Amino acid sequence: MLSTYAYPKYEYLRPPEQTGSEQKRYPVVVVGAGPVGLAAAIELAQSGVPVVVLDDDDTVSVGSRGVCYAKRALEVLDRIGLGQACVDKGVSWNVGRTFFNEQEVYNFNLRPQPDHKRPGMINLQQYYLEEFEVKRAQELPNLDLRFKNKVVSVKPQGDGATLQVETPDGIYTLETDWLVVADGARSGIRRMMNLDIDGKIFKDRFLIADVVMKADFPHERWFWFNPPFHPGQSVLLHRQADSVYRIDFQLGWDADPEEEKKPEKVIPRIKAMLGDAREFELEWVSVYTFQCRRMNAFTHGHVLFAGDAAHQVSPFGARGANSGIQDTDNLCWKLKLVIQGKAPSSLLDSYSEERVFAADENLLNSTRSTDFITPKSKTSLMFRNATLSLARDHAFARALVNSGRLSVPAILTESSLNTPDSDVFAGDMVPGAPMDDAPLRVGGQDVWLLDSVGKCFMVLLYVSDPARVSSELLNSFTALANGPLAPELVLVSANPGAAQPGFRVLEDQAGRFAERFDAKEGSVYLIRPDQHVAARWRAWDSAKVGAALARATCNLQ
Repeated sequence: MLSTYAYPKYEYLRPPEQTGSEQKRYPVVVVGAGPVGLAAAIELAQSGVPVVVLDDDDTVSVGSRGVCYAKRALEVLDRIGLGQACVDKGVSWNVGRTFFNEQEVYNFNLRPQPDHKRPGMINLQQYYLEEFEVKRAQELPNLDLRFKNKVVSVKPQGDGATLQVETPDGIYTLETDWLVVADGARSGIRRMMNLDIDGKIFKDRFLIADVVMKADFPHERWFWFNPPFHPGQSVLLHRQADSVYRIDFQLGWDADPEEEKKPEKVIPRIKAMLGDAREFELEWVSVYTFQCRRMNAFTHGHVLFAGDAAHQVSPFGARGANSGIQDTDNLCWKLKLVIQGKAPSSLLDSYSEERVFAADENLLNSTRSTDFITPKSKTSLMFRNATLSLARDHAFARALVNSGRLSVPAILTESSLNTPDSDVFAGDMVPGAPMDDAPLRVGGQDVWLLDSVGKCFMVLLYVSDPARVSSELLNSFTALANGPLAPELVLVSANPGAAQPGFRVLEDQAGRFAERFDAKEGSVYLIRPDQHVAARWRAWDSAKVGAALARATCNLQ
C-alpha cells in the first residue's frame, strides 16, 4: 500500500457468456486495461465501435511506473476526454537541467514557442492515468470492461480470433472480428502466437525510489552525471503529484536487485543526495533492467499489437507510454474505417508501417541515450566526460549531451498515405507531420486548433473573407462530403466573419496558424483523423483533394 494513494478495487462481474445467454461475436476485443489498451478502447467506443476489454487484474498498476506524458500524448488524451484531468493532477514542466559533478552544463526547454494549449511534459503516476481511463471507459455504454478475465489461449482466424478466457467462474469462449493486444512487455498473447520480439537488453540496473517529501524544487527535470552523492553513476530526479519525487539511481550490472531494494540500502543513498536534514518517506521501490526491442510487424492478420506488447524502450526519454498512446491514435481511426467498410483492410498495413517507423526512431534515440548514460568502455566514458566538461561553455558540445532525448511525435514523411507536395511551402507542417497547435477564436470564444480538428477527415481552407468563398468551390466540396468518408470543410481566416450555413470558421486573429502552417490566401490542408497532415496545396482542386483522400485511406483503384 502507498501512503499517498488508495488503490481502487474494481468489481468482477460474471460475463454474459457464462450466464447462459446467447454467444456473441464482438467487433473488437482489447486485451490489457493499462494506459494503451484503455486509450484504444475509449477511442473506438466513443466513435461508435463496440469494444470488450479483458484484464486479468482488478485494480490499476502497482507503483508509479510510467511518469512522464509528453505534449503529443496529452493532445491525444484530450480527444478521449482525459487530457485536462491529467494536467490538473500532474506536475507540468518544460525545462530540463543536466549536471556534471556539481555544475550545470546544459539545459533545454521543451516548449520554446508560446501559444500552445499543453505543456511540453507532465509528470503523473501511471496509476492516476489508469484510474482516469477506467472512469471514462465506464461512462461509455458500448464499452464492456471486464476485470479478472485472463486470456489463456488465442486462436487467430482469417476473419478474426477466438479466445479462451479464464475467470473466477471458470473458462469461457469469446469471438472477435479484431483483436487489439496491449498486454504489456511480457505479452502472453505474443507468446501464445509464437511471435518474436528482437532487440537488445542493456547490462545495467537502475533503482527507482518514489519518495514523499516537502521540497520547493522547481518543476523541472534534473539529471546528474557523476554527482558527489553517487560517484561514478547517474541520477535522475522528477517531481510527481502528491509531493512524490521519483529518483532513479544507476547501480551497475553487478548490483543485486533484491538487496538494493531493501530500505537499509535505499535510505542512505537518498540521504546522501538530499542531506540528513531533509525529511522523507519511501513510497515505492523497484529495480529495473531496460531493453530496446520490437516485433517485426505490429499487424498479424486480424490481431493488432500496440504499446509495450509491440515495442519496448529504455525509460530515458519517456518514450514508452507516450509511443503506446500514439500507437492507438494511429490505429483506431483506421480500424474504425475498415470495420465500417469505408476502407480496405490493407489500410491497417499502414498502421504497422507507420508505427514501426516511429518505434525504430524511438529505439535509435533510446539506445543512443542509454549508451551515453551508461558507457560500456573506457573510450566511451572518456568521450562522454569530455563532452560534459565542454558543454558548459561550448554550444557544439551541448548538442552531444544526451541524458535522454525526450519523446517527440514521429513525423511520418515516408508514409504511403501521404500525398507529396506539388506546391512550395515553408515550415514544419509537411505531409506526415502531426499538427502544431494554435490559438483561435470561434463566435467570440477562445479555442485551440487541436480541439477543433480530428476524429474525422477534414479539409482546412485558409481565406481572408469567409463570406466570399465561391459557391463553385463549396459545391465541388459537397460532392466529396457526400461520399463514404464524409470529410468536413473548415474555413480558417485571420478576419472574423460568417461563412455560408453549414461551414465552420476558425478565426486566426493571432496569426499563429498562418505562421506555423505557412498559410496564404487559398491554401488547402487535408487533415487525417489523428491530426496528421495528409496533403496540402496552394489552391483548391477538388480532384486533387479527392485523390489525396483516397490515397490516405488506401481506396485508390
